[in-house]
Formats: sequence, C-alpha cells, structure tokens
Amino acid sequence: VQLQASGGGLVQAGASLRLSCAASGRTFSWYVMGWFRQATGKEREFVSAINQSGNGITYADSVKGRFTISRDNAKNTVYLTMNSLKPEDTAVYYCAGGLLLTTTPKYDYWGQGTQVTVSS
Repeated sequence: VQLQASGGGLVQAGASLRLSCAASGRTFSWYVMGWFRQATGKEREFVSAINQSGNGITYADSVKGRFTISRDNAKNTVYLTMNSLKPEDTAVYYCAGGLLLTTTPKYDYWGQGTQVTVSS
C-alpha cells in the first residue's frame, strides 16, 4: 500500500492542524494505521494508532486529550486532528500501515512525512 501524508504547516502555539494520510494500492480497511513523529536529532516516536474498524485507538501520553485519530475507510484516509499545539510538537509526522496495532515502529508501510512546525 502507498501512503501519502499531507496537512502539515507552520502554526503558532495553541493552534490546530489536521493531517491526512491517503492510502492506495491495497484494501485500506485491512490495515491498522498509525502516526509517528520525528523531531530533529531525536528518534521516531509513536503518536497514535487506530485499528481496522476504528473502535480501537491508542495515544501517546504526550498527545492524549489534544490529538484525535480517525479514519474513513470509504475514502481510504486516516486523519490526525491536532489541537492546542505546542512547540514540542514540532516534528516530521509520518503515517504508517500494518496488520497489528502497536506503539512500536513495526509497521509495514510508511508515508513520506509532513512537517509540522509550532512557533512559540
């Protein structure tokens, strides 16, 4: 499956953004979808994941209550709505697809990443 992330940008602290990840090539609904991020000089870290039907969701503690993951299987798209953004949320955000819901980077497919920059 091919994944294309979009929606990043430069915003001020407290603002909101919605990232999208469009999938193509295979049946989207087969896959768990996840979002990870990587800040400059840091390792890639888990942000959120959603299972195939959308009724199983997990978040990193650092984003819980501010970020919301969702998916639209009819549109082959997963979303990450980010509210109350903080400068520490600045990173390249990657979407990923796999068969198991995990907080580790053990996903089979990865998008190209979209930059989110939050200014203070």
